[in-house]
Amino acid sequence: MSTEKFTRIAGRLARAIRITPKQTTLMLQVKVIREEKQRIINGLRKRGWSAAQIKIIDQIIGLDEQRRNTQKDMDDSLAEGNKLAKSIGQMMAQGQKAEAEALKIEVAALKTKSKMMEEQLNTLKAQLDELLYSVPNIPHKSVPKGKTPEENKVAKDWKKPFPALADTALPHWDLAKQYNLFDFELGVKLTGSGFPVYRGKGARLQRALIQFFLDEAGKAGYEEIAPPLLVNEDTARGTGQLPDKEAQMYKCDLDNLYLIPTAEVPVTNILRDEIVPAKDLPVKMTAYTPCFRREAGAWGAHVRGLNRVHQFDKIEIVQIEHPDRSYKTLQGMIRHVEKLMNKLELPYRILLLCGGDMGFASAKTYDFEVWSGAQKRWLEVSSVSCFETFQSNRMKVRFRDENGKIELVHTLNGSALALARIVAALLENNQTPEGIRIPKVLWKYTGFKMID
Repeated sequence: MSTEKFTRIAGRLARAIRITPKQTTLMLQVKVIREEKQRIINGLRKRGWSAAQIKIIDQIIGLDEQRRNTQKDMDDSLAEGNKLAKSIGQMMAQGQKAEAEALKIEVAALKTKSKMMEEQLNTLKAQLDELLYSVPNIPHKSVPKGKTPEENKVAKDWKKPFPALADTALPHWDLAKQYNLFDFELGVKLTGSGFPVYRGKGARLQRALIQFFLDEAGKAGYEEIAPPLLVNEDTARGTGQLPDKEAQMYKCDLDNLYLIPTAEVPVTNILRDEIVPAKDLPVKMTAYTPCFRREAGAWGAHVRGLNRVHQFDKIEIVQIEHPDRSYKTLQGMIRHVEKLMNKLELPYRILLLCGGDMGFASAKTYDFEVWSGAQKRWLEVSSVSCFETFQSNRMKVRFRDENGKIELVHTLNGSALALARIVAALLENNQTPEGIRIPKVLWKYTGFKMID
């Protein structure tokens, strides 16, 4: 056999043992946990995590140490295998066939060893990812401590008088029956509890609000997106819905797809695995979608009518932003939602959520609540959040700065707005003896000024 042929064989053997395992998708997060362990622990405590729960941080660090040691052993094995593979061709060229055959056996053994280490690394990766995906985002330093909604801080209160309603004012579920606006019983017949059927002027009001919110988002520079209503696991995992919110999501088992709980999920994932030029930031997108949430186990008057439904319409605003500007952008998104509330003439307040009441993926969240006149209670209608790099790290959404350096973007989103409770508040706050008054800003969309 010629020297050239043996050289080709040796090359193939060398390439055969160059097995590079997939790196964990959250390596940056592991690096942050290792280097800023105490900050991470303090943040989890702010979220209300117990000492037992926080032990997961040590588990992650320990598992990552195993992964790194295994990676080193594998690299050493690969280096040795490459060295031996190169020697085979030289020995054959020099007529040392017996020695070359012996090296082939060693190379084959190294190949087997490398394959075993690849499997071990993939197992460690899967275990590490499982732990990492269960750790929530770390709250921004300005987020207040607390575990319950009662510990949220009022960032902006309503200073004006509430709508003056008669003592006989009706809640929206009774108004719906009186004016034939939406039908809960029919929804039960067609689907089940929590799926109202809008009809007549109720359906037109719903459609008017959707168009109004989209038009306002367009004026603010958001590109309209019409995304799919079903997403795969990678998409749901990218924004943090999986594994945290899996129990609240509707799943199509046959196709392994999920109905979206919010347009945030598909819209934010549009830039998954992309590198965005810094000059193109921020990327601003908006979308109208129906949203689907199981939210099982909720009972009582506080979830009656449109207060808690399993399918509702919502307009979402999303921004992909430079890290240096994300919290300024968050304030701009809050002002956008405020303008919508003011144009609809609805009383509202803004809450800064405490660590224990924030969503899994959020670094800082403000909630908007609207006053429900007949129920005499506040209803949440919007959450506006900054996620910093929590989502972009999972989705690998990055930007390249002017110097060519690649970094993770910050992601933000907000409800602008969620319709079910907005409809409830509009109906209740605007009821008069003559009928239900429609806010002036909606007249061109509804085609009517009163529901009577």
